[in-house]
Amino acid sequence: MNYRLISWLPATLAILISAGAYSQEDRFAGVEITTHDVAPGIYMLVGMGGNIGVSVGEDGVFMIDDQFAPLTNKITAAVAALSDRPIRFVINTHWHGDHTGGNENLGNRGALIVAHDNVYARMSRDTEIGAFNQVVPAAPKAALPVITFNDNVTFRLNGEEIRAVHYQHSHTDGDSVIHFVNANVIHTGDIWFNGFYPFIDVSSGGSIDGVINSITTLIDMADDNTRIIPGHGPLSDKQGMRGYLEMLETVRDRMSRLIAEGKSLEEIIELKPNADYDDAMGKGFINPEKFLQILYGDLKQY
Repeated sequence: MNYRLISWLPATLAILISAGAYSQEDRFAGVEITTHDVAPGIYMLVGMGGNIGVSVGEDGVFMIDDQFAPLTNKITAAVAALSDRPIRFVINTHWHGDHTGGNENLGNRGALIVAHDNVYARMSRDTEIGAFNQVVPAAPKAALPVITFNDNVTFRLNGEEIRAVHYQHSHTDGDSVIHFVNANVIHTGDIWFNGFYPFIDVSSGGSIDGVINSITTLIDMADDNTRIIPGHGPLSDKQGMRGYLEMLETVRDRMSRLIAEGKSLEEIIELKPNADYDDAMGKGFINPEKFLQILYGDLKQY
């Protein structure tokens, strides 16, 4: 059984699976991988977990993230429908299992796994996700990145200049944004949850201020024609990212004021300070109460 997978699922579901109520096959049997055109030769694959980016061309396949291990065959079938070339590189935008769960399978099939140095560090040891009181066991060797970088790395494949740039202390401490320069496409990883409250993994070095800084930088990088693949949610653009930034700044400032007033977490949850966003943004993986808990734990440090 894949315990990296189980540890990433919501806690109640994790307990059910570990007790045998569900199998991995049950959980993933109905998942379909859908393919969305982004730009010539560039696609977004959607299944369960983080959005996958794919570049295809004469030099082979370049993939961004790989969701969960039981989905690998479905994902590779979707890729094979786009190209008969091998998957040469898989770059992880960060270390979480819904983005790296297929690493072992793809690594064993010959793909080179690439990620930021901190992704390797976290995947190579037992790592806690504090927001859910879960410890993710160290990944097997075949799942670990074999190429790592500290600030940025550039790939020149399929007629593209593909830049991977580290964005510090955003969703985690190992986030990479992938920029297809010629095609004007950006994959943000989980720095952007499009349409949902984000999970900010404070225990892995993430912070709301880091996400805000990163999103501000990405808005400046983009133009009105840039296609943006978020870590979760639908394909979007610069205007969509502006709305996300406005929400983040608003909820950050509200929480900071309440903390400065001496309000406890329980009092803040009772006040429902983000009620105007909760209906639209609170129906994803992170519900309104959990989002307040994460913000409070992050901002209370300062």
